[in-house]
Amino acid sequence: MEIHLANPRGFCAGVERAIEIVERALEIHGAPLYVRHEVVHNRHVVDRLRASGVIFVEELEEVPEGQVVVFSAHGVPKRVQEEARQRGLTVFDATCPLVTKVHGEVIRYAKEGREVVLIGHAGHPEVEGTLGQFDGQHGGRMLLVESPADVADLKIDHPERLAYVSQTTLSMDDTAEIIDALRERFPAIEGPRKMDICYATQNRQDAVKSLVQQCDLLLVVGSRNSSNSNRLREIGTRAGVESHLVDGPANVDPQWLVGRQHIGVTAGASAPEVLVQELIEFLRQRGVERVTEVSGREETVVFSLPQALRRA
Repeated sequence: MEIHLANPRGFCAGVERAIEIVERALEIHGAPLYVRHEVVHNRHVVDRLRASGVIFVEELEEVPEGQVVVFSAHGVPKRVQEEARQRGLTVFDATCPLVTKVHGEVIRYAKEGREVVLIGHAGHPEVEGTLGQFDGQHGGRMLLVESPADVADLKIDHPERLAYVSQTTLSMDDTAEIIDALRERFPAIEGPRKMDICYATQNRQDAVKSLVQQCDLLLVVGSRNSSNSNRLREIGTRAGVESHLVDGPANVDPQWLVGRQHIGVTAGASAPEVLVQELIEFLRQRGVERVTEVSGREETVVFSLPQALRRA
């Protein structure tokens, strides 16, 4: 057996920034430190931070007075930001800058009185945060679609004043299909100058599309609640390659390896490299003789920390 290791894989700049914000806030302010929602969707990362004194909560009402709170990389609705201000909580915002870009688009469209369509998965924290940017003070409204079928069911009051944005961690192909459906039904619809799918999501999806052409099994390191990790598994499945999402070696069924010769391995943008290396070692112990790093797009993006958390 041989492992073909995707590049790029694992942590993106937004995830690295979010984790560093939590770690620096812990270093400066000490434990307990409160984080609204999982800072990133990875069980290993969350468990490690929890062991360091982080308390994860779903709503600010769970945060005692006078405490420090971090907003997760997925972003939060305006109401949460306002609640934190009113309560005088010390806040560090770990929202990914690319999600913040989408928030800015929604706010601009809202001020223009447009109806706005958000392409995304209902219930995902990024979607909830993005929907929560639309205040409707200038008229208009915001609607969520998850598929081309949803587009067919849309009831739009003013199609000449319609815009769309999207969740940053979706499948590029699925999102393109939905955008095509929107443009076909509403030719005047306006969208962002560049697709909202983040560069890291796009790069990892492109890497897997190339990877599965030479593999008979794909293992994606990532947690089940990670949107971008699920999209990587779906790409493999659609290509006809047996594909599994695993948090680590403990989730691998040895039967998956029977008769395999070329195993593709990648990791979602919220999965640390240590888990990839643990998986590789697990597979070496079960007959893998060679690990080949597949060349891919180099990533050089770095997002800065909030001023209050930067080192001198």
